[in-house]
Amino acid sequence: MKTDRHPGLKKNPEKNHRPLIIAGPCSAENQVQVMETAQALAAAGHVDYFRAGAWKPRTYPGSFEGVGVKALQWLQQVKQNTGLKVCTEVASVQHVEEALKHGIDMLWIGARTVSNPFLVQELADSLR
Repeated sequence: MKTDRHPGLKKNPEKNHRPLIIAGPCSAENQVQVMETAQALAAAGHVDYFRAGAWKPRTYPGSFEGVGVKALQWLQQVKQNTGLKVCTEVASVQHVEEALKHGIDMLWIGARTVSNPFLVQELADSLR
């Protein structure tokens, strides 16, 4: 039985027989880093989604926690300049709202957040 592994993707016979590729930096640290990485990945031609973390939950207070909304603006530029779909991690309802407002194509819930079922439910409810 043949199944479509990526039902939400535009049909492209050349790409239907390979895995969905999501690539990019763990953290969006600055605009140059994000754009140079995205351009290189787009030029390679094998990436479906560009990922970069706007918010980075950390174990230790005071550690780098991402640049937030500013990174979402960079992801918008990636989408416009490269044609790649973009995605980022969300950990609060505010993150979801900001990401959607900035046209982010895919969201994911990270390991630290997914361990809290009440927060996961809040995030799911915010997408209704």
